[in-house]
Amino acid sequence: MPRRVEDVRIDDAPSLDRLVRRLGDGGGFSAKAVAQGVDILAEILADREMTVFLSFPADIVATGLRGVLTTLVREGYVDAIVTTCGTLDHDLARSYKPYYHGEWTLDDADLHRRHLYRLGNLVIPEANYGTIVERKMRAILERLYRQGTRSLSTVALARAIGESIPARATTSLLRAAADRQVPVFVPGITDGAVGSQVWLFWQDHKDLAIDLLADEQALSDLVFDAKRSGAIMIGGGISKHHTIWWNQFRDGLDAAVYITTAVEWDGSLSGARTREAVSWGKVKPTARHVTIDADATVVFPWMVGAALERQRR
Repeated sequence: MPRRVEDVRIDDAPSLDRLVRRLGDGGGFSAKAVAQGVDILAEILADREMTVFLSFPADIVATGLRGVLTTLVREGYVDAIVTTCGTLDHDLARSYKPYYHGEWTLDDADLHRRHLYRLGNLVIPEANYGTIVERKMRAILERLYRQGTRSLSTVALARAIGESIPARATTSLLRAAADRQVPVFVPGITDGAVGSQVWLFWQDHKDLAIDLLADEQALSDLVFDAKRSGAIMIGGGISKHHTIWWNQFRDGLDAAVYITTAVEWDGSLSGARTREAVSWGKVKPTARHVTIDADATVVFPWMVGAALERQRR
């Protein structure tokens, strides 16, 4: 017999984990996928022999979701991060200057005149982003060059940035990754402000090179040394694909949780469900996996909260 749909109780102020379990029993559309996602996420976090990949695009680092990502890293649940260059930009900038709430409907021409950037419904003063990144990156690159560095993987670059961020910046993702020795891979390193600063520095230091193949070797070592591998993936693009691409060389991920707002019917990688990755050998046919159609800034904090509650209990 199929499971019966149960009404969701909230009158007893349930904990996060209890509410998630009730959402699963309620059988409500995306809510059911969220409940399944928490089940798999809790299994990933509990498996200390699993190599855990965390992948995401940069935009969410501009939001408060950065704090959730940092918690996972700082508490030792993540073995590798795969992301985009803007993650370095936003984490570095926000470690020194604030971003602000805005609206989707603000006058963008007016914002441009006032040197304000709009990222969705956030507003970022130019001085709190580009100016900060330019000044800090110049100092980091000059220090590395003086120390004799002539070749940098993106892992080494991200670690150098993280080590430069003051320890008091407790929600800094890069600082947490540097402290925990978690590698941060940025396969599209030139697509962002940090990458542009590296390029500008290179104009006068042509013997400095970014070694992307060193990153690939490090990813290869992680994948082939993994007893089991799992992935927590937010959004698509290069960060998602690099994660599942490398795991196909070990016959696929053993567990995967994917949160996306992209559609499947245009054939995009961002919209591709985890079940499609099974056909490519990027997710094992025997793996537990789920795709959740949702805005990660809404669902991921309480998914992690529920999974950690379950883990600690």
